[in-house]
Amino acid sequence: MNDKSRLEALSAFLKSRRAKIQACSVGLLTGTRRRTPGLRREEVAQLAGVSTTWYTWLEQGRDIKVSSSVLDSIAKALQLNIDERKYLYDLAFESNTKVYEPEVMQSKIPSSLERILAELKYCPTFITDRHFQIVGWNPLAALVFLDFELILPEQRNMIRLVFSRKELRSLAVNWRHFVKGFLAIFRAYYGQYVNDEWYNQFLQEMSDLYPDFLSLWQESQVSMAPEVIIEFRHAKAGRMLFNMTSLQVQGDMDLRFNIYTPVEDSLTEVKLKQLIDKHIK
Repeated sequence: MNDKSRLEALSAFLKSRRAKIQACSVGLLTGTRRRTPGLRREEVAQLAGVSTTWYTWLEQGRDIKVSSSVLDSIAKALQLNIDERKYLYDLAFESNTKVYEPEVMQSKIPSSLERILAELKYCPTFITDRHFQIVGWNPLAALVFLDFELILPEQRNMIRLVFSRKELRSLAVNWRHFVKGFLAIFRAYYGQYVNDEWYNQFLQEMSDLYPDFLSLWQESQVSMAPEVIIEFRHAKAGRMLFNMTSLQVQGDMDLRFNIYTPVEDSLTEVKLKQLIDKHIK
């Protein structure tokens, strides 16, 4: 991500977070008419103890000097959680100087991870890298989501697939909720790898192809490990409920398990076993 893109991302994030905070929630009067939702710039500056001019420059994406203490104050004023704070710091300080090199990424996951995938018999699970390329999956994931083996390796990007494949658009009862979990993780990576130009190219491509991608991306949610309940309407198995858990794998490959655990007392595991039996027959 070049400086211009990094500062634009910082600007968009600050604006989106400011718009989500109600004045009454931070003890400010709300009697005057507000043209836009959320706090005004001068109110964020007041809460953070900085000048309105300085905060305005920061939110406009100007290349100005910032300190950790001031960013702490901004984060507190905007009520950022831990992942959002890290995202703010990554963009403001350009703290990660690593550049992604596709040729050094391993196309085959370690046997230890393959073993874990195999053991998760009744939990549809796939593994993604920092670009959300799918690099591994268990048989049940192929039955519930897509047969990833039939998709060209370079096209196995889960962000792209949830927008481009009608099977995935119709699978989740609340498709937007389904997608937001992926985008929250994706944004966290986007801030972490600020020198990886791939992200800008991918975001531009997705925005051009899918208008609903842009609207969801602009919500600026950030989370390295969202835990959400997802309801699926599977063409063969019917209604199923899952807890989606995302776990980062320790190591240089920067991989992530995306695990869908059947919700207890929902008959989901029974339906999964039936789905497997039908496939075997």
